[in-house]
Amino acid sequence: MGKIFKSSLVWMSLGMTALGLVSCNQNSGKKEEKNVSVDSVQQKNDSLVVVQNSITKVDSLRKDSITKMEENTSYTGVKDTTVLLTDSISPRYVYLTFDDGPLNGSQYLDSIATAKGIKINAFLIGAHDKMSKKLHGFTERYKNNPLVDCYNHSYWHAHDKYTTFYSNPQTAFEDFELAEQSLGLQHKIVRLPGRNIWYVGDRKKVDLKSGASTAELLHQNGYKVMGWDCEWKINGVTGKPDLTVNQLYTQMKNLLRKGTSYTKNNVVLLTHDNMYQTKKGQKLLSDLIDSLKQHPNYRFEFMRNYPK
Repeated sequence: MGKIFKSSLVWMSLGMTALGLVSCNQNSGKKEEKNVSVDSVQQKNDSLVVVQNSITKVDSLRKDSITKMEENTSYTGVKDTTVLLTDSISPRYVYLTFDDGPLNGSQYLDSIATAKGIKINAFLIGAHDKMSKKLHGFTERYKNNPLVDCYNHSYWHAHDKYTTFYSNPQTAFEDFELAEQSLGLQHKIVRLPGRNIWYVGDRKKVDLKSGASTAELLHQNGYKVMGWDCEWKINGVTGKPDLTVNQLYTQMKNLLRKGTSYTKNNVVLLTHDNMYQTKKGQKLLSDLIDSLKQHPNYRFEFMRNYPK
């Protein structure tokens, strides 16, 4: 029995070896085809590894990019989801300008500038300053506030008869000189009543010809004539605005983003002191300032620093 068992084991081993040889022979019969198949599989596997590694790298880059974008677009306060990444390329300058002071409302503008820590620009009328001690006090508050710059908006505001006023450029020029002396202004910067005219450096823009000669004369005598890019009207009695805060903010942002303001990367807003007599008007202005402040690249600036 032992011999028979051993013999069986030998034959089984020989059979398995034969099977293995047959298998190898079968492989060898299709050697090139099998090798090509194995190589292809290996290449595919290698390619998958490369692709997976690439995907991992791309995902990592995307995560890094997203992190960088989030860092570059960080905001304080409520986030404005409409701000485009292209808005963050370079500083943009915002000039808040208030005409016709001193008037009731001027004192609140002075307080808001201080509370918000922003620069504002007041274009004053000489005759208003002389109307009462109270109004003169508002002028003094402006002049004593380092966040407020005071500029020239004429002495008589053309008596609101603009065509007549500008028909005599020399008389109009002398009116601005009187305002400068009366108000004790330090900067030779003016805004023409009833006219959106620019004359800064070698550049000028005229809306109505009847003020062009006066602007030319002022420029020849060393004055900068400042206009505006957009205007906000608020009813001084009801506090109702012609534009919502969001509408105005969007308008200003688009002017900066598209480069369509008078000077690229600079936007000048015109509004008036008497529009902020009511708490509603004051709240609207505060909300606008908060909206502008949330943008990391917006800077509030004085008109004296407006580029030539």
